[in-house]
Amino acid sequence: MKKEKEKIDLYQYEKELWNKGVNFIGGVDEVGRGPLIGPVVTACVILPKDFVLEGLTDSKQLSEKKRELFYSYIMEHALSVGIGIKDEKVIDEVNIYEATKLAMYEAVEHSKITPEHVLIDAMKLENLTMPSTSIIKGDAKSISIAAASVIAKVTRDHMMIELDQKYPMYGFKKHKGYPTKQHIEMIQKYGILEQHRKTFGPVKDYLLKKDQVK
Repeated sequence: MKKEKEKIDLYQYEKELWNKGVNFIGGVDEVGRGPLIGPVVTACVILPKDFVLEGLTDSKQLSEKKRELFYSYIMEHALSVGIGIKDEKVIDEVNIYEATKLAMYEAVEHSKITPEHVLIDAMKLENLTMPSTSIIKGDAKSISIAAASVIAKVTRDHMMIELDQKYPMYGFKKHKGYPTKQHIEMIQKYGILEQHRKTFGPVKDYLLKKDQVK
């Protein structure tokens, strides 16, 4: 079964479009829907037809060291990389799903080359100006989406490492803002930061308890 999985042609969607004369294909993915703090980050990556990066797949399946190496390689060899970022204020205002969509539109807009077709991991973007294809588990099925997942993940991780330098007691470098036991314990101990998402469970609970104490 595992061998069959490895045989997935990561270029299948791209080849189909290239064969139809579509040259600039943007792979779009997001990172950061689950954390309790910070932004949701998206990337739109357009790769050249001869792009090869052995081992590239969904960024969650890669080690941190490999992601960093792949990030540098993709940034160097991609035709275009666009980044979209929506912070905790936008997330709290419109909800995480809508904020992710807004960030994805932004990533496409920030691409220096306008994609002729966009491949998106799972989500549907109805207001794009170009055709798009939504692919379930696309980061493991499309080379362009896999590349976007690495760019988005490393970009967001770097932001969390910066936050960790300001507030080392929260352990952001380790858990990247996800709702781990350590993160929730640190919220109870030190309170919430400006960057925490106020509409997310443990943060919301903390604020409710704080109000009740008043």
